[in-house]
Amino acid sequence: MWALLGVVALATSASACWSSITTVSGTHAPETVCSGSIIFADDFQEFDLEKWQHENTLAGGGNWEFQYYSNNRTNSYTRDGILYIKPSLTSDQFGEHFLTSGLLNVEGGAPADRCTNPQWYGCERQGTPTNILNPIKSARLRTVNSFSFRYGRVEVRAKMPAGDWLWPAIWLMPAYNAYGSWPSSGEIDLVESRGNRNMFSNGVHIGTQEAGSTLHYGPYPELNGWERAHWLRRNSNGYDRAFHRYQLEWTPEYIRFSIDDVELGRVTPGNGGFWEYGGFNRNQNILNPWRYGSKMAPFDQKFYIIINLAVGGTNGFFPDGVVNPSPKPWWNGSPTAARDFWNARNNWLPTWNPNVNNGEDAALQVDYVRVWAL
Repeated sequence: MWALLGVVALATSASACWSSITTVSGTHAPETVCSGSIIFADDFQEFDLEKWQHENTLAGGGNWEFQYYSNNRTNSYTRDGILYIKPSLTSDQFGEHFLTSGLLNVEGGAPADRCTNPQWYGCERQGTPTNILNPIKSARLRTVNSFSFRYGRVEVRAKMPAGDWLWPAIWLMPAYNAYGSWPSSGEIDLVESRGNRNMFSNGVHIGTQEAGSTLHYGPYPELNGWERAHWLRRNSNGYDRAFHRYQLEWTPEYIRFSIDDVELGRVTPGNGGFWEYGGFNRNQNILNPWRYGSKMAPFDQKFYIIINLAVGGTNGFFPDGVVNPSPKPWWNGSPTAARDFWNARNNWLPTWNPNVNNGEDAALQVDYVRVWAL
């Protein structure tokens, strides 16, 4: 009898669900959140488009990047438990002449084919010899409908792409913009990198050997405190040579980034929150958008997950003046940056190794995504 009671007690203890401060929403969010439990996961044995929604836009990420995003198995697919996001040439589909003369409208009739971002001529563009159409196709996936969460632990095992001017990113954005438009409601960049194998800025390798994590926050785009929440780690072997685990620990007290269980950086705001942490309190003429939130505001609301591969852009992520085996073919103030980039394709396209390994050296490869409740 006592032995039986012991078995029952052990089973009850093992199945106990301790409540968590983590909150979730979305079609793939669990109904009950137990402390320490996995609340979202994908090991990419199949391409689950209920979990991942494609962006469909020419907007270029707001940075006048050179790719456009679509739902196409050329650019996003799974094989043997790996998600691949691989760039391709727009001209492969439409022909080179189309870039300088074609009309590209990405708005579709089916719900999954609707244009997802009309800003920056994101739904329709007319190519001209000066302003060519986006010369690269790629993919951006997000859990905007399926899963958002507030507080938890994230781990993504991924291999960064290699190839000049590739810009992979795994990040999180706010589900509801509770504190206003970007960057007032925050942005959490789990990892960003650059695909150039031999790119240097001021003597420092800033290509495949560098990975970074960043928080964006501020009352206006012109007032963004990201510099105080930006960390880099260099790996002489390159983050494109092997899979690494990119990790986020997000609590009501701090946000911490790690790579392969080694802490990269953390933010632990004081009672003044991110308003004081970012130094915005020195400006007496601007209201604190987070004054009614917690000290973690804007990072006290639900965020969803994004995985994408961008190319180029004019926001300075690829600085002017970098040293690269073939010079950077555009400058960030150029009104013809996309054209200048495309005209230099004989230099950068071979670095993508398009005829080796199915071109997958240039792909962002993701082994799994896992999120745990606190």
